[in-house]
Amino acid sequence: MAYVFVHLLPDLAEHQETFQRRAEENPGLLSRFESHIYLIALIGLAVFYGLERLARGSARREMAAGRERRPSRGAFWIHLGSFAIYNVLIGYLLLHREDPTWQGLAIFGIALGLHFVVNDQGLRESHGAVYDRQGRWILAVAPLVGWLTGVTTTIPDLGIAALFAFLAGGIVLNVLKEELPEERESRFSAFALGAGAYTALLLAIQ
Repeated sequence: MAYVFVHLLPDLAEHQETFQRRAEENPGLLSRFESHIYLIALIGLAVFYGLERLARGSARREMAAGRERRPSRGAFWIHLGSFAIYNVLIGYLLLHREDPTWQGLAIFGIALGLHFVVNDQGLRESHGAVYDRQGRWILAVAPLVGWLTGVTTTIPDLGIAALFAFLAGGIVLNVLKEELPEERESRFSAFALGAGAYTALLLAIQ
């Protein structure tokens, strides 16, 4: 949560400036919208929310049919595929961060590494043994695929901004969904301590 509000959203604002500069240089379709980056982030959030609802709806239908409350095989692969793309984007943007310093890498690595752990636990709870057998290995390889793609290819800064915004929308959704869940036991003191400590770290090294 600290990473999202102290680092991710300000980076999103900087990418919005990239869009605005391009719109000024090339008037046309881009100039029709004032908040391109935020629209793309909203699309990213909506896409991942829709896929999450797909998985949960499939699990309810499986239970209604008298089977274990797990998403169907097809829903599992769609859900897993979305997270594989998510992890590929994280790996790709590892090389195209707004802050290219080692400090920026440390911030990105710590925050997203812990985020991977939380997503892994959420997917294991949703899909059970099939995730442990196949899914986790695919998601473990996905960031490496993204990193290798980033090493071997280059896309324009406008494309980087759009990918970052789409990923940001997904990160915001998954942070809220997995890290502040209503149905699990949680403690406000632990949340406040963690958010406060990481915020202090972010502000200290910026």
